[in-house]
Amino acid sequence: MTLHHDILTQLPWPNGAGKRSAVGPLMGGRESLLLAELAKEIPLIVVITATTSAARTLESEIPFYADKTLEVLVVPDWETLPYDHFSPHEDIISERLTALSRLPTLERGIVIIPMTTLMHRTPPQHYVASNVLTLTEGQPLNTRQLVTNLSLSGYRAVDTVMEHGEYATRGSLIDLYPMGSDLPLRVDVFDDEIESMRSFDPESQRTVARLPTINVLPAREFPMDRAGIELFKLNWYRTFDGDPEQASVFNEVSAGRVPSGAEYYLPLFFGETQTLFDNLPESVPLVTVGMHYEAANRFWTEVIDRYDNYGIDPRRPLLPPATLFVPTEDLYQQLGQYSVLELKAESDAPVNLRVDSEIPDVIRPHYDGELRGVDRLQALFRAHDDRLLLSVETAGRREIILESLAKANIPTPVFSCFDEFLNSDEPFGVIVSNLVRMMYVSPNQVAVITEDQLFEQRVSQKRRRRKTEETDAQAIIRDLTELRPGYPVVHLEHGVGRYIGLETLVIDGSEAEFLHLEYAANDKLYVPVGSLHLISRYSGGDPDSAPLHRLGSEQWSKARQRASKKASDVAAQLLEVYAKRAAKTGYQHGVDEEQWQRFCDSFPFEETPDQTLAIEAVKNDMCAERVMDRLVCGDVGFGKTEVAMRAAFIATQNQKQVAVLVPTTLLAQQHFNNFVDRFADWPVTVEVVSRFKTAADVKAISRRLEKGEIDILVGTHKLLQTDFEFRDLGLLIIDEEHRFGVKQKEAIKALRSEVDILTMTATPIPRTLNMSLGGLRDLSIIATPPARRLSIKTFVKEYNAGLVKEAILRETLRGGQVYYLHNEVRTIKETQRKLSEMLPELSFGVAHGQLREQELERVMSDFYHQRHHVLVCSTIIETGIDIPNANTIIIDRADKFGLAQLHQLRGRVGRSHHQAYAYLTTPPRSALTADAEKRLEAIEAAGALGAGFALASQDMEIRGAGELLGDEQSGQIEQVGFGLYLEMLNRAVEALRKGEIPDADAPLDAGTEIKLHGSALIPDDYLPNISTRLVLYKRIAKAEDAEAIKDIQVEMIDRFGLLPDPVKLLFEQAQLRVRARTLGIVDIDVGQSGGKVKFDPSTPVPVTALIGLLQREPKVFKLADSDTLRFTKEMDDVFARKQYVEHLLGEWESACAS
Repeated sequence: MTLHHDILTQLPWPNGAGKRSAVGPLMGGRESLLLAELAKEIPLIVVITATTSAARTLESEIPFYADKTLEVLVVPDWETLPYDHFSPHEDIISERLTALSRLPTLERGIVIIPMTTLMHRTPPQHYVASNVLTLTEGQPLNTRQLVTNLSLSGYRAVDTVMEHGEYATRGSLIDLYPMGSDLPLRVDVFDDEIESMRSFDPESQRTVARLPTINVLPAREFPMDRAGIELFKLNWYRTFDGDPEQASVFNEVSAGRVPSGAEYYLPLFFGETQTLFDNLPESVPLVTVGMHYEAANRFWTEVIDRYDNYGIDPRRPLLPPATLFVPTEDLYQQLGQYSVLELKAESDAPVNLRVDSEIPDVIRPHYDGELRGVDRLQALFRAHDDRLLLSVETAGRREIILESLAKANIPTPVFSCFDEFLNSDEPFGVIVSNLVRMMYVSPNQVAVITEDQLFEQRVSQKRRRRKTEETDAQAIIRDLTELRPGYPVVHLEHGVGRYIGLETLVIDGSEAEFLHLEYAANDKLYVPVGSLHLISRYSGGDPDSAPLHRLGSEQWSKARQRASKKASDVAAQLLEVYAKRAAKTGYQHGVDEEQWQRFCDSFPFEETPDQTLAIEAVKNDMCAERVMDRLVCGDVGFGKTEVAMRAAFIATQNQKQVAVLVPTTLLAQQHFNNFVDRFADWPVTVEVVSRFKTAADVKAISRRLEKGEIDILVGTHKLLQTDFEFRDLGLLIIDEEHRFGVKQKEAIKALRSEVDILTMTATPIPRTLNMSLGGLRDLSIIATPPARRLSIKTFVKEYNAGLVKEAILRETLRGGQVYYLHNEVRTIKETQRKLSEMLPELSFGVAHGQLREQELERVMSDFYHQRHHVLVCSTIIETGIDIPNANTIIIDRADKFGLAQLHQLRGRVGRSHHQAYAYLTTPPRSALTADAEKRLEAIEAAGALGAGFALASQDMEIRGAGELLGDEQSGQIEQVGFGLYLEMLNRAVEALRKGEIPDADAPLDAGTEIKLHGSALIPDDYLPNISTRLVLYKRIAKAEDAEAIKDIQVEMIDRFGLLPDPVKLLFEQAQLRVRARTLGIVDIDVGQSGGKVKFDPSTPVPVTALIGLLQREPKVFKLADSDTLRFTKEMDDVFARKQYVEHLLGEWESACAS
């Protein structure tokens, strides 16, 4: 009989209330299998785990063995320390509230509760139940009342809804991100009735699906309505002595705001609290897993310690531990009322039902025999009499292992699920799954083993990503979203001034919005929002010392002229470089579209829009005749590697070899594994060269490479040595370009002449960025983050042992891991010893570049498989393997690192959907250099996702751009700003290409201006957020064609509701501007009694068309100058003026076409 039958027949569980039974020893995945089998017989089981990570492991393993319809519900921990100053993340609160609302009515499934969650007191059951708001289509709705109810339920009013617990109102639209919902919701109210409800993607703000009804859970686990606040204040007076006005928490809550860490005052909001037991059915059977009693004692000790250490501050008094948490004795008293089954892992633990645990030595943990890989598997076949299923982590690993097994003549069928294997007669099989533990019962029963047991040191890369709609990459107009009052900007015609703000002025009786700029001598300039394409953020030096120009003087025109002349000189040199580059004809790759599509479809995630653009650009480059030299700049984890994979696919399909150059051995191994996974289903041979390979291995690889037997070779700078002769190298991929020195780059240059090059980096060095912006290299920016990625909270703090301890505990208590970066190998062991003394219950690993290869690989593998809590390391982790479970990094002496390196190191964490933290510790501020302080301020401010490129631009400002072609130009760049200098440079290059002499005095293209003398703006009451308005104004002003304008229009209606008249006019003027520009018109100004049209000298409108107008209506039209047509006509309203301009443009378009 199977174990679950023995339990149900021989033990009092599940019906013996108040009785405790123990079963064991159960190793690894056997717990998950047993729980899945018990769930088939018992409708509802509650599992209590010792840790959060154990709960997450069961959550991922049980579905592998269980019926697909079984619901597995985890009640997560807050993932903060007891009495913490931080509040839990909104997603965690959402998950908890969903669980609390489901528990009372749940009839079938497995509920998993970590011990720390069980020890927290919870809000009364009625609070969650009575605060659920149900919305249905067609239901009468008072918008004002709904907003009030949402605020009272703890929802925050924002401009754009992005996270759980937020809402935004715009006219008749209400955007809402309900707790417990996967997507936010857009409610359209018409005439006090819900007309429609649609879920939408928070990234793109586009609609996903229509919903007939939705339940809105409260946003917090405590009420913030008037009654809740009054009860909080009353309970505060009863609980604490002293002046409550001194306590910031009391003041904040009294004012209706929720301070960070308010959850630790939860009991004050209620007359009484409950525990999770109160939310469970009375007779529900319980199962405990792991050392739960020790975990409870450890947590209770932690609570008492923190209460004793932090409870002495009268400005933040703490609630007594028993008020907020359930003491261990009380908890086990409550547990005693239930029927409890304990699953024991220890072989010497006292149990009521002992089970077989004859695990063969060959797969025991800490096996130290000689056998590896297939030999070890064959030894297991000899020791095991029943059937065996091998679980591998990816399709790529499956292919490699199948190849090894085929060589050993072991037939191996592939299975898609555990049930399929059970129902077959096969003695052995392989399956791809995310199991991390083996399931071994006895030699005469079915077993599941993982590749980690046999092949070891395999580190997989798993990322979860939700499907995301395509967003307009132009939405990220970084230079304006970063614009704050006081920042310098460059106006094309008036020079450098400071941005003061957006202002609405009444001109000729109609409202218009203007950018207010201030110049030298306090001169003011108001720029209409329709001319925002003339404005760009100044970057070319320190913003504080930007050279402000005087309005009306020749200072700006002279500076522009000097810069323009300099640009013309540089352009001639640039053109020579361009010519050499263009003259080099590379290999023109061909693409089999069907095969290409198959390869693209096997990518398990949805490409982000920027990623798609980068892939297209690379594909076009490789299929063109010229040599590719492209820089892909994207933040850590934003999908640069997939761009490289697609490029490698094109090269290998054309029988060309690919070299992948990386800076570190660890990264070489990771890329090798990733490439093998990705090309598992294709006839492509991938190899790796690094210091982990023996000299004989390297020689063998070199020979195979020369014969053309290797398609893709991954390696460190060893690749650049003369030992390696490629038979036909077609593509060189350079990862983390900023890590290579001059010597390696010279070697790369030797290859550059005829080989396609793809360079990838998160933070390009200033010179590289300068060259890319200057057009010497092509540039692709990936700035769109993968879905559900959160930005990293960054703190720059003076070093403090208490802070370090708290940061490590905050992470490890939520089941995560920590990088502690100490960049001095000499003292790294001493640092580890001190940390171990401070936190004796945690496991510490040490990794640095001077470790032996096998030792370094073992430490990194142990850390990946969560055998260490903290990795004390040097900067070797900068380009290391992805560890999604590590979400805190502490960087010691952060002042010693460059900006790009700090950003790169910070990017080691935050690779999952959990909130990540980066602590940058420094000596006292007085000891820091000015540059170090600027760098630390920049990294702290640039917390947004995709900030790598912005930081590189800032680094360029702090350090200077580097000489583009060895010629000194920084003086000119400082005068006019980097952006405008590049524009001049490009213009000069274009002129030279056409065979013309660049004219330094020619005005830069200021675009077309349209004035219809009506209110054309985005009203404040339609869109209150100034930053969003600025971005939309700039996007409308820069739109190149009617289609782009229409897209922005559709997006605005979808996001903010129907367009008011002033916004409609803004779009109509933009449409006219696009048409007028193609006709070479620079200015259209139409008022009540007529207007004028000014033409560019190079206008394509035939002179005969204008003469025809003058002859046909001599009283209406006349020529003012050689380039201006005036007309007299009474037009009272804006609509009539617009129609008249459209009529004129239509006539001239026909004349141009004929």
